[in-house]
Amino acid sequence: MKQMSHIDNIPSTPGKFKMEKSPYFHRIRWHSSLAKLTFWSFIFLGLIFVFFFISPSSPIPSDLSRRSLRTQSWGGPAWEKKVRSSARVRSQKGISVLVTGAAGFVGTHVSAALKRRGDGVLGLDNFNDYYDPSLKRSRQALLERSGVFIVDGDINDAALLTKLFELVPFTHVMHLAAQAGVRYAMENPSSYIHSNIAGLVSLLEVCKSANPQPSIVWASSSSVYGLNSKVPFSERDRTDQPASLYAATKKAGEEIAHTYNHIYGLSLTGLRFFTVYGPWGRPDMAYFFFTKDMLQGKPIPIFEAPDHGTVSRDFTFIDDIVKGCLGALDTSEKSTGSGGKKKGPAQLRVYNLGNTSPVPVSDLVSILERLLKVKAKRSIMKLPRNGDVQFTHANISLAQKEIGYKPTTDLQTGLKKFVRWYLSYYGSGKKSDH
Repeated sequence: MKQMSHIDNIPSTPGKFKMEKSPYFHRIRWHSSLAKLTFWSFIFLGLIFVFFFISPSSPIPSDLSRRSLRTQSWGGPAWEKKVRSSARVRSQKGISVLVTGAAGFVGTHVSAALKRRGDGVLGLDNFNDYYDPSLKRSRQALLERSGVFIVDGDINDAALLTKLFELVPFTHVMHLAAQAGVRYAMENPSSYIHSNIAGLVSLLEVCKSANPQPSIVWASSSSVYGLNSKVPFSERDRTDQPASLYAATKKAGEEIAHTYNHIYGLSLTGLRFFTVYGPWGRPDMAYFFFTKDMLQGKPIPIFEAPDHGTVSRDFTFIDDIVKGCLGALDTSEKSTGSGGKKKGPAQLRVYNLGNTSPVPVSDLVSILERLLKVKAKRSIMKLPRNGDVQFTHANISLAQKEIGYKPTTDLQTGLKKFVRWYLSYYGSGKKSDH
């Protein structure tokens, strides 16, 4: 390329040497033009490839980052029958709910709880490989045995979402699909934008145009409190200092929810989850990989804040979170829009769902030691500057008052249930492939 540039800079008539008349230089200029043409052809083809094949709306993965954004094939009489059957309400006062992220940790438990009480439930999940997809498939099998069908697709697939709303007049949406994890954002930031912002907008765009519009409950996060030092965290506290990209996308989601509520009359309730744990949990969470590493005799990292400060979390058991989700669904008011037009003020809420009892991470490890009968190899490390915060602590008074939220499970009891499930699912727990 540098040589071609140099040739292009040679004037066609340098002084008395009339080189433009030389056949040799004609050949050089012809080859130069051909090289330019070839170069820009490759650039043009590259842009076409990026636009059509690497864009998030394409069924081909948008990066090489363990995510699978490929939307599976869908449609046809048999598929539509499954969708309608799964979403059919089977109790007198039941609701019909689309649960996004249904094969995820919280999504699986919420879907099962809704189905048990006779509500219509249809799941949607893209089964990406942020963590072991086989665990998600096991959750899917668990739900299918109870009559919940999970559509294999992406929330950014507007055509799929539109089709689902054509088949089922959902009264509610439980939006739990998201790119989770604080630290992973440093490896793959675009996945958070794609799922947590673009995905939310994609869903709300379809919901605003649905007739009737559904009421929407969605998962925000305690991470929105970021660098806030006032404890316990209240819904009235400032949330404009996110400490991670994940937190920033969840905060953006709350602002987007406000916008769609204001313009289109969508009823929206955001739930700020505080460190959810329990059976069928996420392998990237500390309690989960601590258990795995302790059983394998590996050291586990125990973070400490500056000046040997304690790192604590408001660990909240999954059953309590599920009760909060159902309480939010049951108290949500109808959306007020129709055909994409707002006809009156609509409900807009946000609640903390925590346990109100922060526990030092070192105490969590001590409980696991007793339950697993294994001594942990603790590796004390400084809290990294990758989005983690020193503590979380939820003020749940508003959720208690308005949706009847009342957590009842302490960490000792919850971890006992988790360990029982873990040992049952993974056997001895000494396998290293999960």
